[in-house]
Amino acid sequence: MRVPLVDLGAQQAEVAEEVRQGLDRVFAATAFIGGSDVEEFEQAYAAETGVAHCVGVGNGTDALELALRGAGVGPGGEVILPANTFIATAEAVSRIGATPVLVDVDPTHLLIDPHGVAEAVTTRTQAIVPVHLFGQMAPMERIARIAAPAGIPVVEDAAQSQGAVRHGSTSGGVGLVAATSFYPGKNLGAAGDAGAVTTNDPDIARAIRVLAAHGSPAKYVHDVIGMNSRLDTVQAVVLKAKLRRLAGWNENRRKAAELYDSLLWDLPGIARPESAPGNTDVWHLYVVQVDRRDAVLETLHAEGIGAGIHYPTPVHLTRAYAHLGLGRGCFPVAEAAAGRILSLPMFPHISPEQQEYVAASLAAATTLTRGAR
Repeated sequence: MRVPLVDLGAQQAEVAEEVRQGLDRVFAATAFIGGSDVEEFEQAYAAETGVAHCVGVGNGTDALELALRGAGVGPGGEVILPANTFIATAEAVSRIGATPVLVDVDPTHLLIDPHGVAEAVTTRTQAIVPVHLFGQMAPMERIARIAAPAGIPVVEDAAQSQGAVRHGSTSGGVGLVAATSFYPGKNLGAAGDAGAVTTNDPDIARAIRVLAAHGSPAKYVHDVIGMNSRLDTVQAVVLKAKLRRLAGWNENRRKAAELYDSLLWDLPGIARPESAPGNTDVWHLYVVQVDRRDAVLETLHAEGIGAGIHYPTPVHLTRAYAHLGLGRGCFPVAEAAAGRILSLPMFPHISPEQQEYVAASLAAATTLTRGAR
C-alpha cells in the first residue's frame, strides 16, 4: 500500500465539475483579473472567518507582509514570533525592514510561549505574531493580555488553520489583522499560490487593498509605494468551490485524528499530539514525536508512506537568519522538537485502511529503531 502525505487528487475530483464550469465562464469572458469571482470569494471567506473584511492577495507570504504593514510595522521595528514556524513568518518581517524577535514554544503543543513573549517585549516591539501551527490556534487570550496594555497589535499567522476555533473565536478573526495562505496543500488550498488578509478594521482593509495594488487607490494614482499582489481570478474560482466543502473536510480531518489517536495511544516511543483546552483543531498536520526520527522516517518511506517533517530547522538555525546571532541552545524546546517531530499522512479523504497501515508501519519502525540503538 502507498499512502501519500497529502492527496490533492481526491479533493480535485470532488470539485472538478464545479471548477470546470467556473473556469469556462472566466475564459469565455476573458475576465482574468479581479471581477465577481474574487469579490464573491472574499465575502464568503470573511463570513467563514467571522470578520468584516477579506482582501485576497497573491500568496501567504505577501499576506503576512501586508498584514504587518497594515498593523503599522515599519523599518527598524521589532516583531515577536515563535522559533518553530515556517521561514515565511520571519521573512515577511524582514522584507519590511523590521527585525524578527524569536521566542521558544511550549513543549506540548509547540505553539508560541506567552512567557517568552512577555520577556521579549521592548519599546521597539511593533507587533506580536502568534502562529496557529498544525491546524491548532495559539493561546490568543494570553497573548492579548500581554499585548493590549502595551498597545501592541496582534497579527495572526493563520496559514495552517482555516476553520480552527478557540473558545468560540475563529482563526483569522481574533487579532487586529490576520494572514492566511491558500497554498495547494492547506486545508483550503488553491490550484497554485494564493493568500488573504482578514480584519474587522475597515481602515486596515482599505490600506492593504491599496498596498497590494501598487499603492494605488485609483488607476494611475499612487499614494504610497506598494506591491503587486492580487488574488488571481482562476484561483478564486477554485477556492470558492473548495470553501463550500471546507467544514466537511475539516470534520473528516478530526475523525482521522481521532482514529490515529486510538491506533497509537498505547504504542511505546510515540508521543501523540494533544489539543489544547478550548481548541477545536482542524488538523492541517498530525504531528507525532519519536526518537531516532530520521531512521523512522526512512523506514516509513521505504514502506510507501509519505510522512514528512514540519519543520526540521528552527528559524534561528537557518543560514538565512544566522545574522541574528542566535545559536543552538537559545530555544531548547523548539530545537529538541525539530529532531523528533514527524508528520503522518493527513487529508480529508484518507481511509481507515490507510491509517491502519500507517500506524502499523510506524509501530514497527519505532520498534526496529529502538532495537538498533
